Amino acid sequence: MGLNFKMIAATAVALLPALMPLPASALDDAQKKEMGDFIREYLMENPEIMLEVQDALQQKQDAARLEKSAAAVTTNKDTIFQSSHDLAIGNPKGDVTVVEFFDYNCGYCRRAHPDMEAVLEKDKNIRYVLKEFPILGPDSLAAHKVSDAVRKLAPEKYGDFFRAMMTSGERADEASAIAIAAGLGMTEEAIRAKMAESPNEQSVQETYALATSLGITGTPSYVIGNEMVPGAVGSAAIEDKVGNVRSCGKATC
Repeated sequence: MGLNFKMIAATAVALLPALMPLPASALDDAQKKEMGDFIREYLMENPEIMLEVQDALQQKQDAARLEKSAAAVTTNKDTIFQSSHDLAIGNPKGDVTVVEFFDYNCGYCRRAHPDMEAVLEKDKNIRYVLKEFPILGPDSLAAHKVSDAVRKLAPEKYGDFFRAMMTSGERADEASAIAIAAGLGMTEEAIRAKMAESPNEQSVQETYALATSLGITGTPSYVIGNEMVPGAVGSAAIEDKVGNVRSCGKATC
C-alpha cells in the first residue's frame, strides 16, 4: 500500500459523488481501515468538500424535481390551466398564466397575497387562475362552498370577493364568506339557493386529485409555465419565472 493507495483515495474523495466507491470485496480489512482513516483525515482537513457534495446533491435533486414537475404539468395541463371550475383574474387573455392553489384560511396565502397583487399591478399581461383548494378543515370547506356560489352567481364580482376574503382579519367560514358576498350586493338567500342547487363537490374533488398528481401538499402553491412552485416564494421569484416563460417557454431556463 503506501503513497499510491493514498493518492487514489484522495482522488476518490475529491471527486465524490462522481466516482463510485470500490466494492468492499476488493479490499481486505487492513485496506478498509486505512481507507476509512484516510478519508476521515482528508475530510477533516478539507471540510469544504462536503459543501461541494451537498451542492451537487441539491442540484441533482432540483433537476429531478423539475423534470417530474414538468411531466406532471404536461399530463394535467388542461385541468390546471383551463378547468371550467376556475376563474381567471388579472388579464384573462394574458400571455402567461399563473395558477395558485389556495385556502382562504391559509396564513401563508394571506401573507403572500400582496406579492401576487404587486405582480399583477406591475405586469398587465398575466392571466391569474384561482384554484380553490380547501384543505384546512370544515370552515375552509364551507367558505369555499360560498365562494363557488359567488363565482356562479356573479363571476364579475369573484375577483373582489377573493380579494376581500384574503385581506379579511377574520377566520374564513360560511358566515364570514356570506357577509363578504352580501357586501358585494348578493343576498344570502340567493347564495344559499345556489349552494343547494349546485354544490361544489366536483370542483373540490378535481382539485384534490390534481394536487395529488402534482405533489402539492400545502398552500400556497403555484403552477407557472411547466413548473409547480411550492410555497410563498415572493413577488420577485414569480416575476422571474413569468419572464422565463416568455423568454424560453419554461419557468426555469
